[in-house]
Amino acid sequence: MDADPRIDRTKPHSARVWNYLLGGQDNYDVDREAGDTLLRVFPDFAQVATLQREFLRRAVTYLVTEAGVRQFLDIGSGLPTADNTHEVAQRLAPECRVVYVDNDPLVLAHARALLAGTPEGRTAYVEADVRDPGTILAAAAETLDFSRPIGLMMLSIAGQIPDDDLAADLVRRHVAALPSGSHLALSDGADVNPSLVAAVSSYNERAAFPYTLRSPERLAVHFEGLELVDPGVVSTPLWRPPAGAPPQPGVINAVCGVGRKP
Repeated sequence: MDADPRIDRTKPHSARVWNYLLGGQDNYDVDREAGDTLLRVFPDFAQVATLQREFLRRAVTYLVTEAGVRQFLDIGSGLPTADNTHEVAQRLAPECRVVYVDNDPLVLAHARALLAGTPEGRTAYVEADVRDPGTILAAAAETLDFSRPIGLMMLSIAGQIPDDDLAADLVRRHVAALPSGSHLALSDGADVNPSLVAAVSSYNERAAFPYTLRSPERLAVHFEGLELVDPGVVSTPLWRPPAGAPPQPGVINAVCGVGRKP
């Protein structure tokens, strides 16, 4: 584990809890306790994390193979697991460039050590908060060409902003800096399932950064002004599922979508 004094080991951090739910090892006792609390209240929480990871894989695959995107800005990337954005993208097109952004020092320490890109592409890391678009965009411009389309990945990051208007504004400000032909891939937890709402409320009582669930309609606001890619803003497992995928339950735990900037 990293010994960085900025890492708060007394409160659970969403990136480390998510890592625990995905079966990772980069977490502390406080994160595992929070994860276990989530699972006691809502046993399917680990599946929510897994389904979002699958959406990331499908969204990046679409952006590379069908939309022709070769650059990615992944904000709130979390701790490295299997099939990170650069791994999916560079497996399909080795020349892809990826910039990861997170505000947890532990995430960046592990990213520098583990997220090695292909020789043809580039992978960079920025320690910054989504609330500071200026810093993020300036740092990303050192690796990405902002005259060419960029895939903006924002998975479970808008939920880290409690204020609805501020969350929407931050998404808009990042999208506004991107050129035509860029895409936003966004996913966040929804407030539809009472068991999930109860689990997140329990988590928020101890979390360093509480998480805000929103209605699917409110989350769809983030795509205003963009051309939605079929099938639109839907429950996470319903976004372009692989052929033969098993039927999914009707309860919505998270929604996602991909939109193209005209």
